[in-house]
Amino acid sequence: MIPASSYLLVALILFCVGLYGALTKRHAIIVLLSIELMFNAVNINLVAFAKYGLFANMTGQIFSLFSITVAAAEAAVGLAILISLYRNRSTVHVDEMDLMKR
Repeated sequence: MIPASSYLLVALILFCVGLYGALTKRHAIIVLLSIELMFNAVNINLVAFAKYGLFANMTGQIFSLFSITVAAAEAAVGLAILISLYRNRSTVHVDEMDLMKR
């Protein structure tokens, strides 16, 4: 039996790595991947609390499925916006995408 603290520690490390990547990297695809890492850390927390919570039920797992759906939609829309910005600005660096006009 794995204790809940192990799941929470893995989720904490994963969230911190994602936060570091989202705040410090310049490449837009790495920023999107870092946001996905943070979503996955939240999913681990939801499933861990659903299993080890005071009233163990399926609620955390259902919320995790909704979060995975939102993450998939975010990835699709984010990549579409990134491709559009690359075509207009010819760069994928986040700090050079501050203006939406040509």
